[in-house]
Amino acid sequence: MCKRWIPVLLASVLPLAWLQPAAAAELELPAPSSILMEAATGTVLYEHDSHEPLRPASVTKIMTLLLVMEALDDGRISWDDSVTTSAAAAAKGGSQIYLEENEQLPIREMIKSVAVASANDCACALAEHVAGSEAAFVEMMNARAAELGMQDTHFVNCTGLDDSPDADSHLSSAYDIALMSRELLTHPEIREFTTIWMDTVRDGAFGLSNTNKLVRFYRGTTGLKTGYTSAAGYCLSASALRDGMELIAVVLHCASSTDRFESAKALLNYGFASYALFAPVPEGPVPSVPVVLGTQTSVTPIPAAAAPILTDKSLVNTVRVTLEVEPEVKAPVAQGQQLGQMRVMAGERELAQIPLIAPEAVAALTWWDVMLSVLRCAVMAAPA
Repeated sequence: MCKRWIPVLLASVLPLAWLQPAAAAELELPAPSSILMEAATGTVLYEHDSHEPLRPASVTKIMTLLLVMEALDDGRISWDDSVTTSAAAAAKGGSQIYLEENEQLPIREMIKSVAVASANDCACALAEHVAGSEAAFVEMMNARAAELGMQDTHFVNCTGLDDSPDADSHLSSAYDIALMSRELLTHPEIREFTTIWMDTVRDGAFGLSNTNKLVRFYRGTTGLKTGYTSAAGYCLSASALRDGMELIAVVLHCASSTDRFESAKALLNYGFASYALFAPVPEGPVPSVPVVLGTQTSVTPIPAAAAPILTDKSLVNTVRVTLEVEPEVKAPVAQGQQLGQMRVMAGERELAQIPLIAPEAVAALTWWDVMLSVLRCAVMAAPA
């Protein structure tokens, strides 16, 4: 059967596999291990030794916060909870807000203290609140890491501190940290905390200042988490949103705090200069497909997915999208049945295919329906 082709000019859409601009190869970063990932699609835009297992320090708390957000989402814990500090949580060293044993804080203040000030005592208290103990929570962390495909990662605590004999085995990679960062960013509430520059807890008695200086000094920053120990060096997972595209830059084992922030900014600048997101939606209506012997005469297909496509800015003016639909379809039509496709082209290259599907089922006419239709036509055709 012939197809009907309707050309529709749209902005550029291009999978990363087609292009790695020279600028990516020319990035010279002081970070020994790094990655740049686009959050919506998970596309890796740049990487250098991104699978090397290294100590992540407090960047570990991205997983801690992720599990807390998931527990809030599924109702295991509540935004109305107060979190009680155990002796173990109060004894945590490093960055902290100096919780005392049995002290209680609202869960929002605990999360804020972790996200803004990297408070180890609050991270431990939250872990215990979710799982009953830090050890049980760490089991959850490793299980979730496996689910996310974090093959370079093994956690031994919820903080990233080098405070246990097995700390040498507390490892992750830039790639894995980007994966869990991407997952955390699917929880929009986390940005309420990760974008805070300065705030307080305990009714204003204790001040917080964000360890991620990009929050104040880099436009569009949405988070996410810093880390430092003498063994891990200076680490950072930085996220930023501009023009509808969110990027995640992870740098590990940097020699100085300046190196980590400058490396992350260079990665983000490269990504925003080179790429954009585009949802390939036709400018005009999608043609209806006639339905033969159906309970309705036609069905108008819709795109099977609304996921955005990563765009190379250099090809914005060269890409077109065409719609291809079946001239007709015989009933019954199943919901989700493919009735055509959208093809994204750059010159003669096909960059993407998006199926066009039936948004609803269309039943077939019964034998009796057909006979009644025939009789009606015969009556209408008969001379008066």
